[in-house]
Amino acid sequence: MRIDSSLKSYPCTEEFRRWNAIFSVFALSLQCTCGEFLTLTLIKLNIFNKQRYTITSALPYANGPLHIGHLAGAYIPGDIFVRFLRLKGKDVVYVCGSDEHGAAITIKAKKEGVSPRDIIDRYNKQIKESFEQFGISFDIYHRTSEKIHHELSQEFFLNLYEKGEFIERFSEQYYDEEFHQFLADRYIVGTCPHCQNQGAYGDQCEKCGTSLNPTDLIDPRSTLSGKTPILKETKHWYLPLDKYQPWLETWLIEGKKDVLKPNVFGQCQSWLKLGLQPRSMTRDLDWGVDVPLEEAEGKKLYVWLDAPIGYISATKQWALEHNKDWRQYWQKQEDPNEDSTLIHFIGKDNIVFHCITFPAILHAHGGYILPENIPANEFLNLEGDKLSTSRNHAVWLHEYLDEFPAKQDELRYMLTSILPETSDSEFTWRDFQAKVNNELVSILGNFVNRVLVLSHKYFDGALAIGTPLSVADQDVLAELAKVPQAIEASLGQYRFREAQAHFMNAARLGNKYLADQEPWKVFKEDPERVKTVLYVAGQIVANLAVMGQPFLPFTSQKIFEMVKLPACGWERAGESDLLKSGHQLGETQLLFEKITDEQVDSQLVKLAAAAASTDASTIAPAKSNITFDDFTKLDIRVGTIVSAEKVAKTKKLLKLTIDTGIDQRTVVSGIAEFFTSEDIVGRQVSIIVNLEPRNIKGISSQGMILMAEDENGRLDFVRPDTTMSAGSTVR
Repeated sequence: MRIDSSLKSYPCTEEFRRWNAIFSVFALSLQCTCGEFLTLTLIKLNIFNKQRYTITSALPYANGPLHIGHLAGAYIPGDIFVRFLRLKGKDVVYVCGSDEHGAAITIKAKKEGVSPRDIIDRYNKQIKESFEQFGISFDIYHRTSEKIHHELSQEFFLNLYEKGEFIERFSEQYYDEEFHQFLADRYIVGTCPHCQNQGAYGDQCEKCGTSLNPTDLIDPRSTLSGKTPILKETKHWYLPLDKYQPWLETWLIEGKKDVLKPNVFGQCQSWLKLGLQPRSMTRDLDWGVDVPLEEAEGKKLYVWLDAPIGYISATKQWALEHNKDWRQYWQKQEDPNEDSTLIHFIGKDNIVFHCITFPAILHAHGGYILPENIPANEFLNLEGDKLSTSRNHAVWLHEYLDEFPAKQDELRYMLTSILPETSDSEFTWRDFQAKVNNELVSILGNFVNRVLVLSHKYFDGALAIGTPLSVADQDVLAELAKVPQAIEASLGQYRFREAQAHFMNAARLGNKYLADQEPWKVFKEDPERVKTVLYVAGQIVANLAVMGQPFLPFTSQKIFEMVKLPACGWERAGESDLLKSGHQLGETQLLFEKITDEQVDSQLVKLAAAAASTDASTIAPAKSNITFDDFTKLDIRVGTIVSAEKVAKTKKLLKLTIDTGIDQRTVVSGIAEFFTSEDIVGRQVSIIVNLEPRNIKGISSQGMILMAEDENGRLDFVRPDTTMSAGSTVR
């Protein structure tokens, strides 16, 4: 039995082959292809067949604002998935929160000269408000600085400690002698031994994704003093990841080969092939969760022990506030069928921690469910370059929300359409403009607007069946009924771009239907036919409201209001009578506005200004101060280059004859790489005329011309804007 081509999105496991053979018999009896029947049936067997779900998105560090790379990595995919689960009537909790410990926080605080508490309070507030305004629908956005989190993290540590799971080890760790401080992983940078990236951190190289130990780095240096740290003995507690490697290989490589995305599975396989090593779960820090041992005074839990536990502590807090039992969402139940389904939405830089470290901790602790899937995304680039917070090369969410008010769905649609699901992708402002104008405005917005405007124009906004449904009407409604199944199949495989494309195809279907039926032409001859056409078109509009809820929640709400239909669940998606005959439509409003060239140009100028500002930070610092008397000793005049010729057997030197107004003198200048003799004759320059003569290549150079040099070593003349008399004084 050949598997139908429409099923290429499903992993071809032995179970799949068995069901394919079984269902082919039923497919024949129903007069559909095996693929069509299996598409419908496998939906019932896939991830959406569970009843309870625990969904997490990566905890953002509370040391800076959110940008579009964060949204594309962990938050938009998670939100689409959760909104769909809710539409399916599932019991779901969606948790997130600020990661408020670790070296990144303290580094930021030291740079700004404030306390870590000041940093986390500022950015937690900003991040939380940005998520809320953008419409990410967390059930709770928590904080790892809360007491409930500290207590749970310490309980996890003590559980493993009392079971003897940790290795207690004295080791030499890097210590900054100038700051009298042991250096956490993120306080150390150096060259990655695997890809030679010179900016690798002590725990991970963000360029190649390899997990590292600080001592793996080549030429390590402290981010505090910039100096090479020394090794100093200290005691820490290590999690023996090598001990759990056989279990991880069974659980991950054998158990999830057909479940994990290829990019995630590939990374996991690479790490396991390299061989796991024990990793310290404690740090010598002054900020974080205290290690709950008397002998560990002054030590804190490793951030990648406490941070993922933040998912659980957030759920506990949510449960307290909503009279729920948090254990139903995190711990194994007596009946395994009652276990919650745990899914982590993250970016690629967090794969190792969510696929290896955190599952190993949960496994060692015991009693907790393990993730069903970790659909990590790759990186999003911006305008031909990597997103960079340090270079301010980013589209910051809070700034976008200020500059494009009420355009959350426009950005959401754009990012979903380019999600880096298996490879890096790129955001450009021109592409954003094209997506909004050519798709949201011209396809979706145009269709909805035309249906409502024509309905109000011809029938005062009342929808009703006139003539019986034609073959064309029945065909378009039949096609519409397939869209929810296609969306569900794509979401079940974490193919969010594909799922959104199915939704937009429903709007294209509506546009084509109107264009084919031409109600504006038919009305004079057959108004009853037009009544039916607009009734059918109205069903498509209503379905767009239902099916658009995971992707464009603000837009869907507008459509529901326009067609006067209460928001409804996924069970009604694809229905051909969402709006009954005789239904009265509401007022028409535009769903989207076009993005103008001026808006795009403004954003491009903003990015360029940020780049220029960053470049300025690379300019050499000022030299030590001199007195005014020192400056007045310099005699700087305006001169005119009379002649110029290359100095023999040199690459950089030109021999210049300069009219200084006082005399004509020879000056040797190293500018031949940037200027030819012909180009500069007649140019005016600024020249120091009272320097002691200097012999250069046998030529007596009687002065120095002033040149400006940029960060790339490019030279240009320092000269007056207008022609001045030779000999004019530069003050």
